[in-house]
Amino acid sequence: MAMTDTIEVHAAPSRPSLTVLYRLTPWWVKVLVIFAASRVVTTVIMLIFAAIQPANPWTLAHPDYFSFAGIWDGAWYHIVSVSGYPKTLPLIDGHINQNTWAFLPAYPFLVGGLVAVTTLPFTVVGVFVSVGFAAGAALVFYKILLLKLGSNTAMFSVVLFCVAPLSPIFQVDYAESMQLFFLACALYFLQQRRYWAMLPFVAIASFTRPGMLAFALAMGLHVIYRWVVRRREPFRAGEQIAAVSATIASALLGYAWPAIAGWVTGVPDAYTATELSWRAPYVGWAPLIPFEPWIAGANWWIARAGIPGTLVPGLLLVAAIILFGALLFTPAVKRLGVDLRFWVASYVLYLLAVFFPQSSVFRIFVPAFPLLGAIAQPRSRLYRVIVVLLFIAGQVAWVYMTWWFSDADDFTPP
Repeated sequence: MAMTDTIEVHAAPSRPSLTVLYRLTPWWVKVLVIFAASRVVTTVIMLIFAAIQPANPWTLAHPDYFSFAGIWDGAWYHIVSVSGYPKTLPLIDGHINQNTWAFLPAYPFLVGGLVAVTTLPFTVVGVFVSVGFAAGAALVFYKILLLKLGSNTAMFSVVLFCVAPLSPIFQVDYAESMQLFFLACALYFLQQRRYWAMLPFVAIASFTRPGMLAFALAMGLHVIYRWVVRRREPFRAGEQIAAVSATIASALLGYAWPAIAGWVTGVPDAYTATELSWRAPYVGWAPLIPFEPWIAGANWWIARAGIPGTLVPGLLLVAAIILFGALLFTPAVKRLGVDLRFWVASYVLYLLAVFFPQSSVFRIFVPAFPLLGAIAQPRSRLYRVIVVLLFIAGQVAWVYMTWWFSDADDFTPP
């Protein structure tokens, strides 16, 4: 009997879909891809403005990218890396003038050390250091929000972090990226109640940029909250000691740089007076009165705009405080968890107490970045596309209004 040969046909293995590939991709790869793509967008924006940049106090006309990224405070950080801090404070009309004590040492000393090793220019090394810390901050930000939100929302929060209107600051010679990385690490350990592990990150952040005194307030609120809810969330003796110790240490670290400036120069208020010298061109020489700078700043801007009326600044400030307080209790913000809300509230209160509002105010609010997690929560694709496009448009607006130097009368520093 004849045998009939059979032929087996094997279908070629199908390629996994993009959805499957995305799900199989490690979270950190996704974050870094998002970050890299966002840097391409921001670099294009910066290059466009560099190409039309006229000659200015820092560069010739049409500077290259790294020169353009090193203007404004980047020049001050460069001075710190080379010359350090003066023992004798410069004076103008009997008042302490602008000097390097306003710029904390962690970033310029790190960049300066790498410059000595690589022999590359400060502007080049500074950009790469900033980009590296920004990438690290994006990775930690994802882990922070993953503790409270789903992976999808946490990842879109990273997208918003990377394309935010102020995200060009991640690739210039400024210390914001470095501060954000160590702040994000501190917040991550705070959420996990790992107080001792948190402290080294608080310490480095405290010598990177001003504002970490607000972390002590956030820690104080955290301790009070844990004590109040200790019946449903145990607050054991060991944790109490660690949390209170971290609060005290954060406060001491927050005051450390002003204390060092006073000790080195022999002028107790050397740091505060130095910071006040930057607002003198707006409102003259005046002592720091907590919460008064916002009224003075509003008066200056209203007068510049030619708007009459003396009650307007106060009313605007009160309205802004009420709206911000209400924002912290919206469902989207409450989902971020109590610790992130304590940080944002403490930091904004710190700014209200000491900061003079001018064009730098947008950059100064960058450490409130956890709020991006609230903006990221709607799942509509249309909503998300619109938000991303608006954020990128915000980058263009911010670079144009603040970073790009228009003329000698430009009073809008970033």
